[in-house]
Amino acid sequence: MPAQKESAPVRPVPFTPRPVPLSATLAVNEAIARRRREGRRVLPLGFGEAGIPIHPALTRELAAAAGRGGYGPVAGSAALRAAAAGYWTRRGLPTDPSAVVAGPGSKPLLYALLTAIGGDVVVPAPSWVSYAAQASLAGAEPIRVATPPGEGGVPSPALLADAVVRARARGREVRAVVVTLPDNPTGTIASEETVKRMCSVARRHGLVVISDEIYRDLVHEPGRTVPSPARHAPERTVVTTALSKSLAAGGWRLGVARLPDGPFGRALRDSLLGVASEIWSSAPAPMQQAAAYAFAEPPELAEHVDRSRRLHAAVAGAVADRFAAAGAKVVRPEAAFYLYPDFGPLRETLREAHGVRTAADLTNLLLERYGVGVLPGSSFGDAPSALRMRVAPSLLYGEDDEHRLAALASPEPERLPWVADSLDYLSDVLADLSASVTAAEPAGV
Repeated sequence: MPAQKESAPVRPVPFTPRPVPLSATLAVNEAIARRRREGRRVLPLGFGEAGIPIHPALTRELAAAAGRGGYGPVAGSAALRAAAAGYWTRRGLPTDPSAVVAGPGSKPLLYALLTAIGGDVVVPAPSWVSYAAQASLAGAEPIRVATPPGEGGVPSPALLADAVVRARARGREVRAVVVTLPDNPTGTIASEETVKRMCSVARRHGLVVISDEIYRDLVHEPGRTVPSPARHAPERTVVTTALSKSLAAGGWRLGVARLPDGPFGRALRDSLLGVASEIWSSAPAPMQQAAAYAFAEPPELAEHVDRSRRLHAAVAGAVADRFAAAGAKVVRPEAAFYLYPDFGPLRETLREAHGVRTAADLTNLLLERYGVGVLPGSSFGDAPSALRMRVAPSLLYGEDDEHRLAALASPEPERLPWVADSLDYLSDVLADLSASVTAAEPAGV
């Protein structure tokens, strides 16, 4: 028999992979799923899922295009780009199809944009968790700037100017500011005046504005418009949107970006397409056909989005009422399916009864004791000591499509038995926090 060769010594890899934490929104979703598998009651208020079924017309379009397996243009199909251009034009933003770039979701588009633009990025505080995370992954520094009171999604113009000047004074190259209209996490909409002033600061300091308008069709008040920066600074504003929120097609991963007119916009398009060609080549062809149908806004989909808007408004408003009744400070949500209650008024009682000192303490207590999954404001850039949290009620609409469709059709979805049961459980949880505080006080107090 031939002699066995001596095996080479095993050498450990001399480094560890770059530590990148799981997105907070996905992490809380997984924690809730684990508790549900264990048979424990949960209240899933942490994940930004639209919570309604896909419209049959969209699945029909997707099925019809399922045989399209070839690569397409990096920027997206001509039909999709024309449909997206029409979508924005109907919203007062005249758009040429050549200014549209498609990608496999608005998140990859955002990352590709940050890579193409380069430099540091100003993000609102608070703001969606991925803005700052993507800036860091792209090798930039996220610069957090507070939003005006009651106006989420857009940095305070005066604070924005000051932050840019200070960052550049220490040698940083600040090139962009990201805004969200309407806002995630607060569910509010910045005023027209705030947007105009922010655009003036961006122009004065040479910043590109990336305006994430993925929730603009879910404004609760009918007829209220969203003040897009593309109206006030068209030469430097990129607008992004996707199918994931208004049409509840998050898993389909299809987004579009509207680039500025003029020389800068054309140069940015070239750079963005170069980045995209190295990352995703082209968005999935079947998804593009369904998206082209969606952005054309046929009556059946327009009516579906309108019903979704009314559902989100009713349930988010009902949840806001429950938090307000428990003593939290809540700015009533104006769009999407989020609210951002502040437990600052209950700080001392929560500290004395439960040892709560940070938002993470409070949200951990809610998850571990009651199965209520929400996200601490610190995940969105708030100070850890601020007792704010993002609440996303859209997964309360039902456990199956039958219930979700019933919620979508109901004039008062908050009164449906399964929704009302969740709302009552939330009230019981919040009341128990107060009851625990009372029980902790000495007798006679």
